[in-house]
Amino acid sequence: MLCWNGPVGGEPFGARCVPDRPLARRPSVSVVIPCYNYGRFLASSTLSVTTQTAVDVDVLIIDDCSSDGSQLVAEALAEADPRIKVVVHGCNRGHIATFNEGIGAAEGDYVVLLSADDLLSPGSLARATALLDAHPSVGFAYGNPVVFWGEPRPTARQDVDGWTIWDGRDWIVENCRNGANAACSPEVVMRTSVQRQIGEYQVELPHTADMEMWLRAATVADVGRVEGADQAFYRVHPDSLSHSLCVGPTYDLRARHDAFASVLAAPSAVPGADGLYKQACRTLAVAALRQAFHVLKQAYYGHRDSGRACDESDQLESFALEVFPDAKAAPRWLGRRQKRTPRWLGRRQSAVTARGFRIQTLLDRCTNWDGE
Repeated sequence: MLCWNGPVGGEPFGARCVPDRPLARRPSVSVVIPCYNYGRFLASSTLSVTTQTAVDVDVLIIDDCSSDGSQLVAEALAEADPRIKVVVHGCNRGHIATFNEGIGAAEGDYVVLLSADDLLSPGSLARATALLDAHPSVGFAYGNPVVFWGEPRPTARQDVDGWTIWDGRDWIVENCRNGANAACSPEVVMRTSVQRQIGEYQVELPHTADMEMWLRAATVADVGRVEGADQAFYRVHPDSLSHSLCVGPTYDLRARHDAFASVLAAPSAVPGADGLYKQACRTLAVAALRQAFHVLKQAYYGHRDSGRACDESDQLESFALEVFPDAKAAPRWLGRRQKRTPRWLGRRQSAVTARGFRIQTLLDRCTNWDGE
């Protein structure tokens, strides 16, 4: 049975708390399923919602003018289950507009945005809403997503080890240090009142609108995580939206940068926003330089075309210096604290090794930089 232990009390945010009392009600959850040419996945995705236990769900499927028969699948599902409603677009509006339409129509206590190619794990909504019901200060809860390819999907863990609760700003600080999106999306359950407060997904961020949404929610509320259990299944396939959006070696890095910039651009929203933004920029610069170094190393050993590797490395280096110019301005001695130069860089001189030396120097300065 899902349980909760009430307020955290004197425990610091970011610490584990262990549920110890039964949940007292059946929360309502609105699940939005946007669909564009994912008709082959739609039935299983919807079934993963309608079979959830201990919560009352309603489902809104929005077909964004699919050409693969998704509308017929959606309408058949709605005919078989009164909890399911369908909206069909006469023209394709794009995923951000579809997302915003869906969350705007949510009527439950909580709202979930579930892509038609992803699935919820059994019991995930009950586990997440137990945390949210127990801690009214928490704006959204998430957990571990199971990433999978093809069929069948893996078995999900269902035992909860506990909950972790962060103060919203502390969660933002941790994400600036990591520089990555903390959630895939299907595992996130948002409090509908918080969703109304923070507003819609940003159309200017087609790749990281969800990341920006979580960061923005953390500016007005605390954040919770269900530990131990797997909360959703995130499907990876060649037609996925994340694959189609990423073009070029710096696209994902720049999209993450733009998400941080969007939230931290208004200092009044997050105390110390300037410092947090610089931390995020340095983290992304390090990621770009490490990626560039890896690309060059692959080229040196013949696993990659050297011309293309040099081009990608140049793009990644330019991005790193654009977002964190202090890496170039740092004094040379900062690089001396890192491990010695890899042997492959010193074996022969070429365009690849010359770039490798430069990238390593910048990377050493960037990782050792402790200036303001």
